[in-house]
Amino acid sequence: MSKPVIATASLAGCFGCHMSILDIDERILDLIELVEFNKSPVDDIKSFHKICDIGIIEGGCCNSENIHVLKDFRKNCKLLVSLGECAIMGGLPALRNGIPIQECLNEAYLDGLTVEKGNKIIPNDNELPMILDKVYPCHEVVKIDYFLPGCPPNADLIWDALVSIIKGTPMKLAYETIKYD
Repeated sequence: MSKPVIATASLAGCFGCHMSILDIDERILDLIELVEFNKSPVDDIKSFHKICDIGIIEGGCCNSENIHVLKDFRKNCKLLVSLGECAIMGGLPALRNGIPIQECLNEAYLDGLTVEKGNKIIPNDNELPMILDKVYPCHEVVKIDYFLPGCPPNADLIWDALVSIIKGTPMKLAYETIKYD
């Protein structure tokens, strides 16, 4: 019997959710026995080679490339998991949502305290992804099947949820893995 195939990606965020995946420690060896990784920073495979059973997305959508990656994941993954606060609610990158985009660009590239004098230009190369008007949580762009909260989510939560999804059993998440105080 073939193993379920997992793909992962990071959009606008800090990559902390992927670090939490690695924080399952020695269970990563058990996970490798249970699944095959496809497109993921975990195995450095950059493109889909087959339809995946589970896609795990961390980060929100702040630019056109994030939207493209997320839609590509939805198209190539049977189940999609939103991992962490940035994927679920936009997280820290969404703090800019109340500020006009031009004001953000001016602060970052023209008027900010760390902008070098004489080097003031807003990047506008056609190859750069277009910045969106706000940071969108993943479920506002594509259908999401599961949401795993946390910033970052607890490694035990990730492990318990993945094993439940892989084995097709109901999630029995311990209160300690989903409480935040």
